[in-house]
Amino acid sequence: MKNCVIYCTVPNEFNANLIASTLVEDNLAACVNIIPSVTSVYKWEGITQTDSELLLIIKTQEDKFEAVEEKIKTLHENTLPEIIALPIVKGSEEYQNWIADVTS
Repeated sequence: MKNCVIYCTVPNEFNANLIASTLVEDNLAACVNIIPSVTSVYKWEGITQTDSELLLIIKTQEDKFEAVEEKIKTLHENTLPEIIALPIVKGSEEYQNWIADVTS
């Protein structure tokens, strides 16, 4: 069992709730935290942009990444959504087991 967290920024609360609830209902994520009001500074089409966004922190299994990515791409309002995964290097064994159980 290898778990991970996936970061995804979204443009608004509606999109955050849609993605989070869909991932949990489809057993693709055990939990999704919605962090309001992050500021993203990035370059898009050669121009530096600054946007207020929300951050999703998605807890799942590494082997679910492709399915999570596809679902996010289907539901996300942006053309090129941020979807990056980081392994959970250490964590409570009970919590890690819960992630695996919920997403199995």
